[in-house]
Amino acid sequence: MSAYYYQDADGHNGVQYQQQQYNGGYPQQYPVDDYMVPEEEWEREAVLDPAWERQQKKTFTAWCNSHLRKVGTSIENIEEDFQNGLKLMLLLEVISNEQLIKPDRGRMRFHKIANVNKALDFITSKGVKLMVGAEEIVDGNLKMTLGMIWTIILRFAIQDISVEEMSAKEGLLLWCQRKTAPYKNVNVQNFHISFKDGLAFCALIHRHRPDLLDYSKLTKDDPLGNLNLAFDIAEKHLDIPKMLDAEDMVNTVRPDEKSVMTYVSAYYHAFAGVYKAEQAASRICKVLSVNQENEQMMAEYERLASDLLEWIRKKKPWLENRATDNTLHGTQAKLGEFRDYCRSQKPPRLSQKAKLETDFNTLQTRLRLSNRPAFTPTEGKLIVNIVDAWKDLELAEKGFEDWLLRELRRLERLDHLAKKFQHKCNIHEEWSYGKIDLLTSSDFKRCSLNDLRALSRKHLAFESDLAAHQDRVEQIAAIAQELNVLGYDQIVMVNQRCQRICNEWDQLGDLTHKRRIALTDAERIVERIDTLFLEYAKKASPYVNWLDGAREDLVDMFFIHTLDEIRGLIEAHHQFKATLGEADAEYKNIIRLVTEARQTCQENGLEFVSNPYSNIKPE
Repeated sequence: MSAYYYQDADGHNGVQYQQQQYNGGYPQQYPVDDYMVPEEEWEREAVLDPAWERQQKKTFTAWCNSHLRKVGTSIENIEEDFQNGLKLMLLLEVISNEQLIKPDRGRMRFHKIANVNKALDFITSKGVKLMVGAEEIVDGNLKMTLGMIWTIILRFAIQDISVEEMSAKEGLLLWCQRKTAPYKNVNVQNFHISFKDGLAFCALIHRHRPDLLDYSKLTKDDPLGNLNLAFDIAEKHLDIPKMLDAEDMVNTVRPDEKSVMTYVSAYYHAFAGVYKAEQAASRICKVLSVNQENEQMMAEYERLASDLLEWIRKKKPWLENRATDNTLHGTQAKLGEFRDYCRSQKPPRLSQKAKLETDFNTLQTRLRLSNRPAFTPTEGKLIVNIVDAWKDLELAEKGFEDWLLRELRRLERLDHLAKKFQHKCNIHEEWSYGKIDLLTSSDFKRCSLNDLRALSRKHLAFESDLAAHQDRVEQIAAIAQELNVLGYDQIVMVNQRCQRICNEWDQLGDLTHKRRIALTDAERIVERIDTLFLEYAKKASPYVNWLDGAREDLVDMFFIHTLDEIRGLIEAHHQFKATLGEADAEYKNIIRLVTEARQTCQENGLEFVSNPYSNIKPE
């Protein structure tokens, strides 16, 4: 089990644990660090190497005295002088620059334990979990005392060392490596063998104070001389007490790492002023560079924001414009422009918007990490303004696209209806061509009864055809009405044509009705005339036969030889004369039939046609 190591109360390692805890009156306010590797942990039951123990005792004593002398005191025996806890508490106050709880002044064992516990509680409050008890310190357990002091050294002398994002041991090692890198025969890889020949210490001194030694005269073959030179110069000129023994360093196969780390940390803190100045200069340059970069990012943000907002401002009226030439071709061209906008124009602007958001967040993070005030863009150019403007743009896009698709569907429907209208009108007009002339024709006025009856049957068929075409005319009117509702651009022409067809249709219906009446009346009249013609034929033929016989008899030559023959001729003539009245009446009746037929035709506007039943003329 480790004698001590950094760990929070919940067993978490690392810097994440920052919750305040209270232990022995001290707030647990420091995060736990995890820089101690397992080989650096103290094993309670393990036996400490005598050489290392001697080195640690000397080094830790010197380190403690380097701080205790600031308050006019010191220790001589590390395992005894901390037993009552008073100097331990004093040491902690000096190195932490904090006031600890007032110690107990009694000399009893429990007073000592109480004071040591106060010191241990204070150490624990700094994020260190100790596996050492106050009784072990009070009892003068050297191993536990050294372990406790090492923990204090780590926490207050090494933990705060930070070099390029590395801290504690790694940071101190990196600092040594960076400072000694230019020096010959120095290769710092650890805190034991790398410092054994003393050149690393001399290199550190020469790097910061080249006036104190001539490194070029040093050689790797004189480790004892190198170590003593470095220790003496450090003590005399740098106020770093001699914490290591040169003979121990040389004679030990592997010098104690903790002792070397403690001593090297004193170098680090001694040169901290120079290093901090270098760091400050580096930080200033870095801050100036960061500020310049931040200003450039601000200017670039303003430029990009202005450019994007201006582009949105120009595009919105175009997307909100609902003007159209009301043609399918024009609307398809608009849709092509919109698709080009979506494919070519918008994606770069979307990337620009994403870059603005990323740059803004990056800039704010950089400013926050630099403890600089947050960046506030000029009015109207905040990310929320850009997001709102982009939302408005996308709403306008959605509205424009929906309108375009509706308009396209409307115009496609219009185009289809217009073509359908033209087709139906063409068919109807082709069908109706000449129909008015036919219906207004007087052909029935010069027809025979058979021809008239044929015309009537033909007209009846036309009426059926007309009824069949009623649906097409209604469709034409319905299509024209829909074209009106949908706002067809050539609606005037459509309405004129539809009106012409409807008017013609009404006229056709009226003429059809009139022709049907006229044909019916004409058929009735012609039937009467036909009856007269038939009766005429029946009477005219016998009459003409009688007339021809009478004419023959009257002009016939006769030869008379006897008186009886004369008397017979006279009697026959008297009989003939007796029939003349009846013949005259028959003639008049026949002429009446012709006259009645002719008069009927004249009264009804019919042409008087020849008698189909007789070739005998009234004349």
